[in-house]
Amino acid sequence: MSFVIRLKWFFKERWGSYAIAIGLMTTVSLLSMIPPRLIGNMIDVMKQGTLTSGELNRTVLWLVCLCLLLYVLVYIWITTLFGNSVLIEKLLRARLLKHLTKMTPAFFQRNSTGQLMALATNDIMAIGQTAGYGVMTLVNTLVGASVVIVMMLSFISAKLMIAALLPLPLLVLVISKLGAKVRVKFLAAQESFGRMNEHVLESISGIRVIRSYVQEERDLSAFDRMTTEVMDKNRRVSILNALFQPSISLIVGVSYCIGIGYGSYLVFHDEITLGQLVSFNIYLGMLIWPMIAFGEFINVLQRGSASADRLQKVLTEEADLRDAQEPIPLELPSSIEMRSLTFTYPTASQPSLDNVSFRLERGETLGVVGKTGSGKSTLLKQLLRQYSLGPEMLFVSNVPVEHIALDQMKRWIAYVPQEHLLLSKSIRDNIALGKPNATPEEIARAIEMASFTQDIAQMPEGLETIVGENGVMLSGGQKQRLAIARALLIDSEILLLDDSLSAVDARTESRIVGQIRKERAGKTTLITTHRLSAVSHANWILVLDEGLIREEGTHEQLMLHGGWYKEQWERQQMEASLEE
Repeated sequence: MSFVIRLKWFFKERWGSYAIAIGLMTTVSLLSMIPPRLIGNMIDVMKQGTLTSGELNRTVLWLVCLCLLLYVLVYIWITTLFGNSVLIEKLLRARLLKHLTKMTPAFFQRNSTGQLMALATNDIMAIGQTAGYGVMTLVNTLVGASVVIVMMLSFISAKLMIAALLPLPLLVLVISKLGAKVRVKFLAAQESFGRMNEHVLESISGIRVIRSYVQEERDLSAFDRMTTEVMDKNRRVSILNALFQPSISLIVGVSYCIGIGYGSYLVFHDEITLGQLVSFNIYLGMLIWPMIAFGEFINVLQRGSASADRLQKVLTEEADLRDAQEPIPLELPSSIEMRSLTFTYPTASQPSLDNVSFRLERGETLGVVGKTGSGKSTLLKQLLRQYSLGPEMLFVSNVPVEHIALDQMKRWIAYVPQEHLLLSKSIRDNIALGKPNATPEEIARAIEMASFTQDIAQMPEGLETIVGENGVMLSGGQKQRLAIARALLIDSEILLLDDSLSAVDARTESRIVGQIRKERAGKTTLITTHRLSAVSHANWILVLDEGLIREEGTHEQLMLHGGWYKEQWERQQMEASLEE
């Protein structure tokens, strides 16, 4: 019942096609009752010696016509019913992906990629099977069994039917016990499959690191243990599944024995005819599939219900960050300001930013520097609204960000992260990701600003060169410049560069920074970096250490201050001169 409740939106939407399929299945079940009746009558006529060739031909013609009609009806209900099964898989995968795109990083910390992939594949497939094959087995059980029993009662013998069906209550008990165990084992198998997915993803993405440390055998051994665990848990599910049909066949076989034995006794005492006994045994044979279908239905329902519960658990999770109920409309971000902003990651015990304050007007550049782990990237991520903040800590145009629509904030910002996500497509497609309708001139301009023109000219197919999965065909510096070109192409109001020049040389960095300053005049830029030359031109510079602002000011002010910034600047300048 929980499965139907969770998917009532789909059944409500597709009730018409389900009604057609169920109606046709019912019609097929009713028409299937005719041949045994005809065969029984023919046997009685043959026994009486009154069979004529005309009557035989008419009966055969009836049977052939019924076969053709049943073939057409079965074809229609199968395509209708299993079409719904495929459709619900498509809709659920689309709903899951749409939901995932709205989730914040905290959600993906709680739910691993492997488990989410298992949901999108195995679990949704199990739900689709229940919505198709499960409905078929349920209807066959209810309608098929009911029609057969009515035919037995109406045209054969109530005593014979009751005697033959005596073992069937035992069938319900066996199926209910096995079904409960299947659900538990199936959930464990799905979780194990998710962990195997995680291992495969990690191994493939980190294959170069694994090879460089000569850990192939160790990784293969770990994977072998994991696949063995998946195999063992699926084997336990299969063992339980395998018990369904033999148990059903055994109990139905006992009914068959009773039917033949007691039916022969009734024929011998002239309570039923030989033709009726033959018809009864055909009907009893037709009752086997509804009984097997009942076991299949319980099995499929337990799998689908378990998968629906897993999927529902993810779909009902809400994003940690919600949009404002009545957002304040803003045309442009005229200023960015943090007021005593303190932030702690959900899984951390110490704040990553502590009492950070600054104000940046539109068109200005903010540089953020400091040691590794000082909170530079965390500061930029607050503008991306990936995590919730306390009230009135971050302001845009003097309006608290919690009162600004999330989509509005996203439209203002172009972000170049430290870890670049590149699609396994052409360089052109990767650059135009944020602006698919960009003209060739706009793309060429963004490439020039990112100092990437010469690299593309040396590639075999130029802009059409496929970069491979996550940019495997490109160097670290080329990945960074491609990501910068992608961000510059959309010409956003706010540009966030998170240590995005670390893999390029000093001259290339100088050219890129110069182009950004020239082309983005009047627009806001925030840069985090370890190389201080990238932010020496900034209107204001923050020096972070353990989430605190230790120093702040312009380049000249910080040089006069004589603190960490000056020491790092002089050291980096000396290193640069030695390299030259």
